[in-house]
Amino acid sequence: MKLHSSNTQQYQTVTGYFAGGVEINAQPFDHSLVVLPEKAPQPWPVASFAELKVEHFEQLLAERPDVVILGTGERQRFVHPRLSAPLTSERIGVECMDTNAACRTYNILMGEGRKALLALIIEK
Repeated sequence: MKLHSSNTQQYQTVTGYFAGGVEINAQPFDHSLVVLPEKAPQPWPVASFAELKVEHFEQLLAERPDVVILGTGERQRFVHPRLSAPLTSERIGVECMDTNAACRTYNILMGEGRKALLALIIEK
């Protein structure tokens, strides 16, 4: 699905999503990644939801986001609280959604000026 362009083009915006990937500012990605409004998308070493570890969430903590939007793939899945503890102990919320909903939510929060972090699990 293509998303409409907006006045946030100076930021990293999800411009589309498709089976097996997403577009950030019209550039396609087919691997798990981390997206922040003012930084280029970075690879995230998560091959699948089942392989999530505390270390993956510790990596996200380093960015000090307001909130983490976790895209869990085609369907919504919830992480065990012990995995996201590095974030929640610092009062950083973690919202789990299917990837399409996560992309839309990130764009809304980013457009409101929030430092949202989008962490997408894109399974091969």
